Amino acid sequence: MAVQTVAGNTTSSAPAVDLGPAAALSCRECGERFELGPLFACASCFGPLEVAYDLPTGSPEELRKRIEAGPDNIWRYAPLLPVPADVAEKPNINPGFTKLVKADNLARELGVTGGLYVKDDSGNPTHSFKDRVVAIAVEAARAFGFTTLSCSSTGNLAGAVGAAAARAGLRSCVFIPHDLEQGKVVMAAVYGGELVAIEGSYDDVNRFCSELIGDPLGEGWGFVNVNLRPYYGEGSKTLAYEICEQLGWRLPDQIVIPIASGSQLTKIDKGFQELIKLGLVEDRPYKIFGAQAEGCSPVSAAFKAGHDVVRPQKPNTIAKSLAIGNPADGPYVLDIARRTGGAVEDVTDEQVVDAIKLLARTEGIFGETAGGVTLGVTKKLIEAGAIDPTLTTVVLNTGDGLKTLDAVSATSQATATIKPSLDAFRAAGLVAG
Repeated sequence: MAVQTVAGNTTSSAPAVDLGPAAALSCRECGERFELGPLFACASCFGPLEVAYDLPTGSPEELRKRIEAGPDNIWRYAPLLPVPADVAEKPNINPGFTKLVKADNLARELGVTGGLYVKDDSGNPTHSFKDRVVAIAVEAARAFGFTTLSCSSTGNLAGAVGAAAARAGLRSCVFIPHDLEQGKVVMAAVYGGELVAIEGSYDDVNRFCSELIGDPLGEGWGFVNVNLRPYYGEGSKTLAYEICEQLGWRLPDQIVIPIASGSQLTKIDKGFQELIKLGLVEDRPYKIFGAQAEGCSPVSAAFKAGHDVVRPQKPNTIAKSLAIGNPADGPYVLDIARRTGGAVEDVTDEQVVDAIKLLARTEGIFGETAGGVTLGVTKKLIEAGAIDPTLTTVVLNTGDGLKTLDAVSATSQATATIKPSLDAFRAAGLVAG
């Protein structure tokens, strides 16, 4: 099939760059196809673009063996990603293949009998799932000859870009809201790139970056979540691949995913669908649930109201990594939740903190506020009867709680302060009876 260049001229369907099985960019709205390049919007209808593939052919058994023989990171799935075949040999942060924790203690607490799992992405190089998406974006940046890696970020992405750029030998310059958690500021700055705080919300930061792309100042810059967004988003598919492989090459019955822009949720669904198409997993129903904080819940509000359009909100929540008031993939999240029989729900900041502590207390996993949102929504949906406790359920923890200490610091202090003596210890009432 013919594809178009940026200018709209019809050319050969062969891509001009080597990004493995990636064949073209395809509009999610009208289906128009374009050559691989640093594009993110359709020239015909302005719809978002995503990567279209020439997926592997052959037996599912052989593909499974090929994947299982690969490295213990996302590059084991290189045949399904927009990366060159030799990607594992290049300097990259090599994220992925994080733990899928069978959370039996948490399951008992929540009354889940069908199997409860936590996909814990805090084990990635910069301690969040953003390392996955950035690793893919770096390969696209190399292919297109960019010399500076950049992004607009609510925190985790800034650190991931800084680390990945340093490893790849690229310059980095990232943009964040001025009121970001200090831990995330430090983690973004420590890698030696430029870190610029913008007065305003994440949506203000994102608008600024969109303007910079069109200015000569932005020439040679690859913005991972703007002009490299179609490739960047594909990194989230690896969560779907890993979950299914770690479950013994089967789909979960239910999965709960945090919503910021909504891209992670839509790409996990895309990953499930690709595995079904390739015959790597059995085609059977699964439900996808989206999770938001009440203080920034535009997708949840639209879902509950039965709307197809997501109305922007001004964020006001401790879950700053999810504080995107105008989520780009919001309408697609609504479609997926409804198509799969899932839902989109939200929780208060107090419920977020309670859920962070619940996960830590039951499973020894200290999740950041996004993880608290996801588990808090899971608990709420179980209590409401929307999540079936007899089915296999996966909950995502997308980052490390050390990045959002302020959320729990007031209620997580020393049990007692005593003098260094046994009498003082006894007097404190801490001796087991």
